[in-house]
Amino acid sequence: MNVDNRRTARKASSGDSASREIRRRPKNRRAQIAAASASAFGALGYHGVSMDDIASELGISSAALYRHYPSKYALFQEELLRVGRAMTEAVERSDQDAEQSAEQRLRQVLEALIAVTIENRPTVTLVRWEGRYLEPEDQATLAEQQSVVLSVLGSRLAGLRRETTADDLRVLRAALLSTITSIADHHAAIPVKSLSQILLSACLSITDAELPAAHTVEPVPAVEIPDSFKHELLLRKAVELFHERGYPNVSVEDIATAAGLSAASAVYRFYRGKSDILAAAFRRAAERVSGAIGPAVAAAPDSETALTALIEQYVTGSFAERALTFVYYTEFQHVPADERTALRNIQRLSVEEWARLLREVRPELTPAESRVLVHAAFAIVIDLGRAFGNKPLAAPDRVQLLMQLVLFGRPSR
Repeated sequence: MNVDNRRTARKASSGDSASREIRRRPKNRRAQIAAASASAFGALGYHGVSMDDIASELGISSAALYRHYPSKYALFQEELLRVGRAMTEAVERSDQDAEQSAEQRLRQVLEALIAVTIENRPTVTLVRWEGRYLEPEDQATLAEQQSVVLSVLGSRLAGLRRETTADDLRVLRAALLSTITSIADHHAAIPVKSLSQILLSACLSITDAELPAAHTVEPVPAVEIPDSFKHELLLRKAVELFHERGYPNVSVEDIATAAGLSAASAVYRFYRGKSDILAAAFRRAAERVSGAIGPAVAAAPDSETALTALIEQYVTGSFAERALTFVYYTEFQHVPADERTALRNIQRLSVEEWARLLREVRPELTPAESRVLVHAAFAIVIDLGRAFGNKPLAAPDRVQLLMQLVLFGRPSR
């Protein structure tokens, strides 16, 4: 055997070949990890995702992932604060041209914020709903980033609406940010250009809002639950705890104690576990929205009247059950898998029916555009509730008007 043949033989025996692919570590590996983690956290929540899950999604080993990030929290924290910085930088860059008119400067800030939100849609989901799982120092950083965004929005609004009170500007800027970031609450597929245009149009409608005078609203008193209705008491107490602490941080023992039961085992006489309680809460929230549609449509002479009635009922129901409304947005990934499909179908059908009614009022809208607006209107209710609670600034008639502006582009007739 000559030298060349011996070399060929050695290559064959070692498994080498001239065409063997040499795998190199991608230069943008951290960006890939960030994208994969944002998608996973957005779908399953911070507590529902492990480093192994993210590594598997990327097709790498856990050890390779740990070379880039020392922990799941480090990855989670970096991604949330990265997007927070991206949003602040976007609005600050767009706020530098003092030569433009007040209307142009506001529009430029809105367009910049819309663009960065669309670009980072999966992670904006985390900013909206999972930020509470950041450590206190990181929560403070994220809050400061969001404060910068709101401050720029408020200053641009003030330049356009010089007679508007500071309190009303706070409401309007919160509604603008809610409308833009609402795209993180759903997966409606729509081209980027169309999505940008429909969000901008909705925001511009909000900037024209003439809010009703702020007035005190008496909180809806909680309905007394008879001692014999332990299943109902457990449901209410569980929802309150899920709202305050987050589902992963609540135990069956916590729920039993809050409901005045002597032991956690007593809960199992009514529910299979805390996930079963969560599913019951979600069914109630979903059916509250879906159950209102038929009667409203049947009683109304036209689609706009029907939608206006649905808006009022949605706001009233959400104000009456603040905790349940919040939990409905934040804890879906913890609902048992066998319940999710049915719940998604109920939610999808409700949104589709609102969107159908909206297109009858505004036939120029596409199905996707109308769904985006419906989700944006829903988001305003929960976001103003989170920002202002039961303060007069977010009284029901004000929230209803803002929903009308997002959906119709004007107050309802």
